[in-house]
Amino acid sequence: MITLKDILYKVAIEVVKGSTEISINKIEFDSRKIVESDVFVAIRGTVSNGHDFIEKAISFGAKAIVCDELPSMIVSGITYIQVKDTNAALAFMATNFYDNPSSKLKLVGITGTNGKTTIASLLYQLFKKAGYKVGLLSTVKIMVNDTEYKATHTTPDSLTINYYLDEMAEIGCEYCFMEVSSHGVHQKRTEGLEFAGGVFTNLSHDHLDYHTTFAEYRDVKKSFFDHLPKSAFALTNIDDKNGLVMLQNTMAKKLTYALKSYAEYKAVILENQLGGLLLKINENEVWVRLIGTFNAYNLLAIYGTAVELGLEPLEVLRLLSTLESVSGRFQFIISTSKITAIVDYAHTPDALENVLKTIDDIRTKNEQLITVVGCGGDRDKTKRPIMANIATTMSDKVILTSDNPRSENPETIIAEMEAGVEPQNFKKSLSIVDRKQAIKTACQLANPNDIILIAGKGHETYQEIQGVRHDFDDMKIVKEFLEQLNK
Repeated sequence: MITLKDILYKVAIEVVKGSTEISINKIEFDSRKIVESDVFVAIRGTVSNGHDFIEKAISFGAKAIVCDELPSMIVSGITYIQVKDTNAALAFMATNFYDNPSSKLKLVGITGTNGKTTIASLLYQLFKKAGYKVGLLSTVKIMVNDTEYKATHTTPDSLTINYYLDEMAEIGCEYCFMEVSSHGVHQKRTEGLEFAGGVFTNLSHDHLDYHTTFAEYRDVKKSFFDHLPKSAFALTNIDDKNGLVMLQNTMAKKLTYALKSYAEYKAVILENQLGGLLLKINENEVWVRLIGTFNAYNLLAIYGTAVELGLEPLEVLRLLSTLESVSGRFQFIISTSKITAIVDYAHTPDALENVLKTIDDIRTKNEQLITVVGCGGDRDKTKRPIMANIATTMSDKVILTSDNPRSENPETIIAEMEAGVEPQNFKKSLSIVDRKQAIKTACQLANPNDIILIAGKGHETYQEIQGVRHDFDDMKIVKEFLEQLNK
């Protein structure tokens, strides 16, 4: 049986009341999950404060309480640990509870605004194809080698991360690729983890509802690299103006990748078409099935990471040529009436612009490009008019619609998007609140050879309205409507 003392290693403790020699069952930060002999960690969240549930946790059987402020009523027989930061404490305690699982494999974190899911998922795919046992912690799913689990956050909470890393270590996984979000870093979910490497993709307008300023958002990303050990590598996109910022204070081995600048890992796009990309990476040519400049950057990051982890460069190129696109990332179908429908997760101005540029590079201009796009509720409002402006400037027709409205009125979100449409583009756009109807209308407006882009939700199989998740799959819906049109 593990003791409380065993799991407090590296925790910044300020006050101890009671014994730390007590045996504990497990750690919880949700009071509803507490059972006899658990440790309850009181986290201050954005919606609720765990300190308000200390009494409830004790009534359910908690034997120890970890908090940043001691409660006014101290219960006899309960151990109280006052710490500087309960988020950091939870991370270190989880690491200790699971016997530091990240040290038993090579963990690589991928951070940046766009490309995290694609890079992490394709690295998982590549190393599996190379014959290794591999783990994946991503927005789309969690993989413990061949076993799939549902993901709920881009970067899970510290307990979940360490639980799955422990599962991976138990079955002999040698590598794990993990998306690292700015929320995850800010909330200390990655504290205590031992990273073998970190990858920076790019930085653009996102999460300013949470971080308030772009500088704060950038600095949170940078702090991930600041904490990498000397034994790790830090691989950054030097074509992004924030790329070198990430390397300023890191002790890790500094490496760069680029399409436009001099870098350790350099690529040139020789061909870019709907069938794929022909790339020249560090003097060797490779044909890949992925499309677009943004994917050239993703593949370059994957190549650099694989080589830094010890794979032979020519073998990495061979494996790159076999990789298949990630669900909801520039996923496309072509109907029998020759209408191309593309579903992409693009939910930031930069990602939307990248996808539209990619389509522009591969189209003939003799066809219409019809874009269906919305913005999420309870999230950064400042990007709404920008995204509508980008869509209406770069498309022939645009349907503004709902994304995940969450607790907001979808009509209000669409009105805020409409404010970004310039007068010359008014006639190009229409607004349809019902997303399914918006997709149906796009299909009805399309002629043979036209292209429909459905942006914003990608891999998601739900639409969240007023706290309820309804089944909703962009790809499934557009397929159905195109099949009906074919009939």
